[in-house]
Amino acid sequence: MLKQAMIITAIAGATLGSYALVAPSQAAVQTGAEARGFMLTNADGERVSLRDYRGKTVVLEWHNPGCPFVQKHYKSGNMQKTQAAAKAEGVVWLTINSGAAGKQGDLTAAEAKAMLKAQGFNSSHYLFDREGRVGKAYGAKTTPHMYIIDAAGKLVYQGGIDDKPTANQADIPGARNHVTEALKEIKAGKAVSVASSRPYGCSVKYAS
Repeated sequence: MLKQAMIITAIAGATLGSYALVAPSQAAVQTGAEARGFMLTNADGERVSLRDYRGKTVVLEWHNPGCPFVQKHYKSGNMQKTQAAAKAEGVVWLTINSGAAGKQGDLTAAEAKAMLKAQGFNSSHYLFDREGRVGKAYGAKTTPHMYIIDAAGKLVYQGGIDDKPTANQADIPGARNHVTEALKEIKAGKAVSVASSRPYGCSVKYAS
């Protein structure tokens, strides 16, 4: 019991309230279930808790700058455009890097800040999860892997950013952006029509 409590604390810090606290060894969170609380450090060295955004819609985006599938959406500006549109509607966008030290995608805080500026990120925070606890708790498999949490703290979408599982930028204009469409439905008070999809991209570079 003590060991499990320590794991939960590492994931969630002081997170309480509408977000369920669970150990990463348990099954990945299911669509419709309570989102799992966590606390991570951002590129500015600040601690960011999911609890801070209770009552707001939150998007989680798993990121690896070295992944060609991620580069597809950033080099084209598609991800930045999606982030900006979401933030304009009051959505909180948390970009998470679960790459372990020494593996593809691992960045120092300084490198991350330079990347955010150079690529014009519009996310609310860039968060480090080097031990992979949060990624494993959510079952994040790929970069990008997207999740949407509604204002009630429920996970209402998880999967790919769109329905074109390629690394080709030319496929973006004809794709259905699942994140954008889900956010529109949430704003309109509707149920998310596509609540899950197959994530695609590079495997998350966990420590083990």
